[in-house]
Amino acid sequence: MRALVISGGGSKGAFAGGVAQFLMQDLGKEYDMFLGTSTGSLLIPHLSLNKIDKVYELFTNVTQRDIFSVSPFVQRKKGDREFVSIDFVNSLWQFIRMKRTFGESKHLKRNIRRNFTRDEFEAILATKEDVVVTVSNLSKNSVEYKSIKDCTYEEFCNWIWISCNYIPFMSLATVDGFEYADGGLGCVVPIREAILRGATEIDAIVLEAETMEQQKVLGKNPFSLMLNLFGHLLNQVERNDITIGKLAAKNKNVNLNIYYTPTTLTENSLIFSKRLMVKWWKQGYEYAKNKHQDSLSNELK
Repeated sequence: MRALVISGGGSKGAFAGGVAQFLMQDLGKEYDMFLGTSTGSLLIPHLSLNKIDKVYELFTNVTQRDIFSVSPFVQRKKGDREFVSIDFVNSLWQFIRMKRTFGESKHLKRNIRRNFTRDEFEAILATKEDVVVTVSNLSKNSVEYKSIKDCTYEEFCNWIWISCNYIPFMSLATVDGFEYADGGLGCVVPIREAILRGATEIDAIVLEAETMEQQKVLGKNPFSLMLNLFGHLLNQVERNDITIGKLAAKNKNVNLNIYYTPTTLTENSLIFSKRLMVKWWKQGYEYAKNKHQDSLSNELK
């Protein structure tokens, strides 16, 4: 059974789309199972239906307003460089309203249902082995994997949304008395879960560079420093997921192919820039193409 696994990574999901385009369209790979975390959970329903063009349109045209009903960030441009800072007004307003997060992502929830239809949901159930999204149950301090086979259409859309909620900058969700948030808080790359569900060949797209090639500049205020800290912690979770996944693949004799980003694409993946996402999609496609050609060359030597 062949599986496609896509990690979390916010706007960097555009890079994963480019990789998936090459794997599915150029190489003609067909996957039985799709697993995703955070932005990966947004990609996999459409990829499971081979709707590459639709994914491209969605990911290269998304804006902050499509995600945040209350945005904790201000996006600015200085020359050719785009950067962000904390929106202190919105963050203060959240405190006044006695909210526990700096921002709200209700617009994302609305757009998931708008762009992923009930007919598409039924088509996946009829044609694919499984589509699984990762969420973090903060009340139980555990990671949960939500299969499309176990959900109604409304429930599955809600789990996709929850998988993307990178707190404390996005919404905190409650389901059946339990509080949930971004799946990446517990598992960024669900390789091991794919193996446990029967995958014998896995293509895993990791939206982070394999090695850190440059020194990070830490935030100059508590909010931006917090963003840096969360990024650091998720990087450690990601590395742990990959290590465990590789060991599980070796023990089960699973063919595992990992696609990293060639460089660090951005320091803040919660900022959505059409210019950058179009660029990253193309980079993902070219990276996968070059990786495949290099593999063929090595086999012929």
